[in-house]
Amino acid sequence: MAITSANQLELLQTAEAVAREKMIEPGLVIEAMEESLARAAKSRYGAEMDIRVAIDRKTGRATFTRVRTVVTDDELENYQAEFTVEQAKQYMENPEVGQQFTEEVPPVEMGRIAAQSAKQVILQKIREAERERQFEQFKDRAGTIINGVVKREEYGNVIVDVGSGEGILRRNEKIGRESYRPNDRIRCYIKDVRREQRGPQIFLSRTSPEFMSELFKMEVPEIYEGIIEIKAVARDPGSRAKIAVISYDNSIDPVGACVGMRGSRVQAVVNELQGEKIDIIPWNEDVPTFLVNALQPAEVTKVVLDEEAERIEVVVPDEQLSLAIGRRGQNVRLASQLTALEIEIMTEAEESERRQKEFEERTGLFMDKLDLDEFFAQLLVSEGFTTLEEVAYVEVDELLVIDGVDEDTASELQARARDVLEAAAKAALENARSLGLEDSLVEFGGLTPQMLEALAKDDVKTLEDFATCADWELAGGWTTNEGERIKDDGILEPFDISLEQAQELVMTARIQLGWVDPAELEAEQEDDGED
Repeated sequence: MAITSANQLELLQTAEAVAREKMIEPGLVIEAMEESLARAAKSRYGAEMDIRVAIDRKTGRATFTRVRTVVTDDELENYQAEFTVEQAKQYMENPEVGQQFTEEVPPVEMGRIAAQSAKQVILQKIREAERERQFEQFKDRAGTIINGVVKREEYGNVIVDVGSGEGILRRNEKIGRESYRPNDRIRCYIKDVRREQRGPQIFLSRTSPEFMSELFKMEVPEIYEGIIEIKAVARDPGSRAKIAVISYDNSIDPVGACVGMRGSRVQAVVNELQGEKIDIIPWNEDVPTFLVNALQPAEVTKVVLDEEAERIEVVVPDEQLSLAIGRRGQNVRLASQLTALEIEIMTEAEESERRQKEFEERTGLFMDKLDLDEFFAQLLVSEGFTTLEEVAYVEVDELLVIDGVDEDTASELQARARDVLEAAAKAALENARSLGLEDSLVEFGGLTPQMLEALAKDDVKTLEDFATCADWELAGGWTTNEGERIKDDGILEPFDISLEQAQELVMTARIQLGWVDPAELEAEQEDDGED
């Protein structure tokens, strides 16, 4: 059929109706119609022709035009859509390369096949417009809660009608014992919105910690207003959860506000999460204090924090061990997630046994290396001395506080300790040289003979070798792989070298070798400081 004046207005009305039904811009529907008519015209006039169609937005009149572009003689390939400067002179005055010549061509009669093709183009364009509209509508809603209706279940995944689109609640994002039937109402957290080939994908979740945070924000006005902040959430979905909160108003108790009158607020969240037990914990900047709160209801006797290793030791009474660990390790696991620290729990008896073992090891060290009797070695350990270096280089006054130690005894102790350390250093350096250690690294400075020996054993034998090391290769560190923290042992880690110290040593080596310009490095540091 041809687009005659009789059905021109009908064309605009159809575009308006389709746009209203699909909730997209009428202009997009008209553009799809223009493209479909252009395809039909190409099938009539020739596929190589550049036929374009423009539909007047007011009258609905469709104008068919043929476009030809002026090109150089060498670039002429498509004789139907291009022509040379000489050929263009028949139609244009002073033609230039790149100019276009348009001429109107008669409208085409659309046969059955052309009409079907035009329909497919229009439908495809409408689908693309719908998908784009859905993506634009939901992309800014990621991180919020949405109410939907269950449509169906596919292989354990729940398809949810969220209004003008569909979301997917994957099997691993459902709370364990939940089951849904079509037309059930459901509340989910929009975890992610992605633009994919088959259209925008809206990924929902009911197990993410953020879902619980948003539920509390809906139930507790103080959280919504920013008076109370949720600092951390840890969940074992469907079973138990811990949530840490802090109040920025001294007159408001954060835990009480979240619990609500007779537990009404927290109970509303518990009901939504299928009875998941929730421990509400006050946040504290002091990590050990916060951990003591996080391990509730267990009582904690002692906390030892190792900030560099991001781990913490907790000592509990013997009868509190099972309560602190929880069923299947649940309590300590949630506390670990909440504090982002690796937690090691031990009883008072286990801690006492370990301390006794350390006491015996240090006593044996002083007896063996300093040729002391057991009683005197125990006195040193009891006063807090743990290494030969401490004995050798401590102020004499600190030795004189020990019962039975006078100035002569203190001097003798320090002399023995220094002799042992010097002999050990000499032996370590000789061993390092025998392994191939070069003078460039010996003369570098900042490294003890024992460190040099450890480096040589790890095949770091020259200053160039040392300068190519990463800071974590020297000081050690932690790597997270698939949620599991793995320890990376450092070459110099036994010598208690920090990442900052390792970084400074490596950078100094690179400067000495001329690999790094100190002026440029200083400028970079200043820029970083300004940022």
